Amino acid sequence: MSSNRSERSEKDNKRNFDIQRIETFSDGVFAFAVTLLIVSLEVPKSFEELLTTMRGFFAFGISFLLLVMIWNEQHRFFRNYGLDDVWTITLNGTLLFIVLFYVYPLKFLFTLLFSDQIYGANKSPFTIKQSQIPMLMMIYALGFIAIYTLFFLMYLHASRKSAKLGLSPIEKFDCRSGMYRILIMVIAGFGSFITALLLNNEKAGLAGYIYFLIGPAIGIYFTRRNRIRRKLFPRVKTEQ
Repeated sequence: MSSNRSERSEKDNKRNFDIQRIETFSDGVFAFAVTLLIVSLEVPKSFEELLTTMRGFFAFGISFLLLVMIWNEQHRFFRNYGLDDVWTITLNGTLLFIVLFYVYPLKFLFTLLFSDQIYGANKSPFTIKQSQIPMLMMIYALGFIAIYTLFFLMYLHASRKSAKLGLSPIEKFDCRSGMYRILIMVIAGFGSFITALLLNNEKAGLAGYIYFLIGPAIGIYFTRRNRIRRKLFPRVKTEQ
């Protein structure tokens, strides 16, 4: 009986505010960003062009997935905290601006990575000099750092507004957990930037592998964090 009451209380305490104008506007911007990923693609004029376009599906898919991940992070934040004050609007507006600004660098990077598979060896219209690879990786890292730093500041703001939001102790704990999870992303971005800065032109592309460390790092972090959560709130289900 007490266990059911605890689970029901936890469900009732979850922030699930009505959709706000800030979210509606954000969804429109993300939709436009996805459009920018494909807007430069003309209708194929031949079967060969159609095959080339279809081979670019994987590069487009990765870019689309990254946008969805950013959208989901923003969606999760507003569903849980529902803030719409000036500081939140400023941070969110800056986030949307950066997302739009980095759509083309994102598309360029992943199309370049798969250019031989898409267009054939040495036939890609996407070109880059060896000496420019470190700069490309640093540009991507800067965008990644900026986006997740803004998310970190949004979570930090929600944590400071916990009393006004009426967050329960477990919601405060989860908010801090989310904030530190985002911080891991920021650290990974800095790691990639520094790696690209220090490596020579031939090896600068290895900076991209830093991002593969995010999954294991977050897994280790939440293994420890969830252990603490279970001790503090033994009757509540563990969430990540």
